Amino acid sequence: MYHHAHSLFTEHTALLTSLLLISDVVLASMWASATSLRLNPVHRTEYPEKYVAKPEEHFPKLDVFICTADPYKEPPMMVANTVLSVMAYGYPSDKISVYVSDDGGSSLTLFALMEAAKFSEHWLPFCKKNNVQDRSPEVYFSLKSSSWTEEAENLKKMYEDVKDRVEHVVDIGKVDQDQFRDVFDLWDHKFTPQDHPSIIKVLQNNETEITPNLIYVSREKIRATPHHFKAGALNTLLRVSSVMTNSPIILTLDCDMYSNNPTTPLHALCYLSDPMINFGLGFVQFPQRFQGINRNDVYASELIRPFDINMVGYDGLMGPIHVGTGCFFNRRIFYGPPTNLILPELDELAPTRIADKPIKAHTVLALAHNVAGCNYEHNTNWGSKIGFRYGSLVEDYYTGFMLHCEGWRSMFCRPQRAAFYGSTPKRLTDVVWQQMRWSIGLLEMGFSRYSPFTYGLKSLGLFTGLGYCYYVVWPFCSIPLTVYGVLPQLALIYGIRVFPKPSDQWFWLYIFLSLGAYVQDLSDFLLEGGTCRKWWNDQRMWLIRGLSSFFFGMIEYTLKTLNLSTPGFNVTSKANGDDEQKKRYGQEIFDFAPSSSIFLPMTTVAVLNLFAFVSGLYGLFAWGEGLSLELMLASFVVVNSLPIYEAMVLRKDDGKLQKGICFLAGILTLVLILGGYFLLK
Repeated sequence: MYHHAHSLFTEHTALLTSLLLISDVVLASMWASATSLRLNPVHRTEYPEKYVAKPEEHFPKLDVFICTADPYKEPPMMVANTVLSVMAYGYPSDKISVYVSDDGGSSLTLFALMEAAKFSEHWLPFCKKNNVQDRSPEVYFSLKSSSWTEEAENLKKMYEDVKDRVEHVVDIGKVDQDQFRDVFDLWDHKFTPQDHPSIIKVLQNNETEITPNLIYVSREKIRATPHHFKAGALNTLLRVSSVMTNSPIILTLDCDMYSNNPTTPLHALCYLSDPMINFGLGFVQFPQRFQGINRNDVYASELIRPFDINMVGYDGLMGPIHVGTGCFFNRRIFYGPPTNLILPELDELAPTRIADKPIKAHTVLALAHNVAGCNYEHNTNWGSKIGFRYGSLVEDYYTGFMLHCEGWRSMFCRPQRAAFYGSTPKRLTDVVWQQMRWSIGLLEMGFSRYSPFTYGLKSLGLFTGLGYCYYVVWPFCSIPLTVYGVLPQLALIYGIRVFPKPSDQWFWLYIFLSLGAYVQDLSDFLLEGGTCRKWWNDQRMWLIRGLSSFFFGMIEYTLKTLNLSTPGFNVTSKANGDDEQKKRYGQEIFDFAPSSSIFLPMTTVAVLNLFAFVSGLYGLFAWGEGLSLELMLASFVVVNSLPIYEAMVLRKDDGKLQKGICFLAGILTLVLILGGYFLLK
């Protein structure tokens, strides 16, 4: 930064140097926020076996919230497996209530849950009697075992029948309403996912103490009212569960995050029930883990840095951030700061109330329908001071941030056996669009009245505030990636020096900082269980995300601010792709299908750097010393862009970059080179 500032007043390339200086300011901000997470990393261990020996009255009631929205992007059978896996927890069944929010109001999802409820009467006793660890039926029955009993074989046939019935209904797109007249009578020709009444169905009642409660909820929707995406669905579940069971502990899960560890609630209770720390402890966050990722995680979908490396750093401050799933909450957290209780408008929703009426009672169901109404929150504190918070596409990050600002703490729990496994996008297009949505939400946070840069630093202190700034700065990294991906390369083409030459003392400082940063990044990755190949893919994806997701996220946010666009919450598809797409993913071949303009900046930078690299090599052999650092930067981008060149020229499959994108990238490269002449000369 000093070198650029000094050059600004001593050299003629003022515009170029100014842009490089701005880029370095962004990079310095990212470094400062990341450094706050290195000050006090904490690794915790729990001993759930000590909790098992306690009498049953020591086990608090548990409400599980599972959210789904689209039966075609989130297959109903996948939702059913997630539900069955948490219903089968190693926990008293009569103390678990599972609430499924179906924001699409799909009869297909409800049918799948009805089938799951019937199957649970056989599956749950089998799991507990045989101490089954994989309590998702799909996972358990996919494991080939020669030691299966006759009971297991019969259960597998029963599960396959359930799966066939559900998938048949999904294939034809409707449920035979004549067979279930009393259940599906609301699904008439006027019913749409955006406009329908509230639906609450008690599919399983734990009065028998064999299976937990299972309740299907679809909140009322009217087109003219705001829906607040996932946070609105969770607040509806919070109110409905308050009326029906009002358990003191709440677990929130995405519909694809099935339970992989039957003792997970006991791990959470080691913190939430500890009298030494539970005052002010708001939630226990588990890391996200994903199934089906290829060997070297070509799209960096494991997100090791956010879910492992950074989390232990947050835990040494005020605790980990909330990542939207796999989180056990103290219900009290949603009703005000630890020292102050904000009571909602109805006493029936108070977190301290004991729900002692049967959940099928007429008065209970009537009140539940009332609080699930789309106008219930009008002129209330819901979404601002009560419940999950509204105001950003990253509502989970925003909610955790506001809860920490109110004075609540959190804990990071990472048992040796992963608590949950979920699905992750298997196409590059899905990955970059998902992260574009995240970047828009993070920008909304950064420029709101509750920005971590202002409100966070004031409320949380310097280091925790900086820790929250780390993610808000993410979208801004598109600035240095664009600047460093274009301007030094143009300078290299025209023989203009941007960085120090090898005989300059500054040269070795650049080398030290560049190598030092990457060595530190690699060591962090390896110490948290990563591999060199995974690290390489992770840092390569930073370039791809910065020149696609973050680049277009900033554009989309700017258009939204100018009221020229309204970004929505698009559900990321969890459905499996076709055979060819799965084959490419397994072989770690980048899949650019369906080709999109979001890949245009990335492709343009790749082509420009290849041109600059060839030009720089010619200059190196022609003039001797050449522009060493500029050439090293171009070669670094070229090596990272090898999958792009392959997709442009060598590949013939459907996952290649389309000719239109390649042609436009060539035209833009030519425009940049010609424009660079006037900019630099």
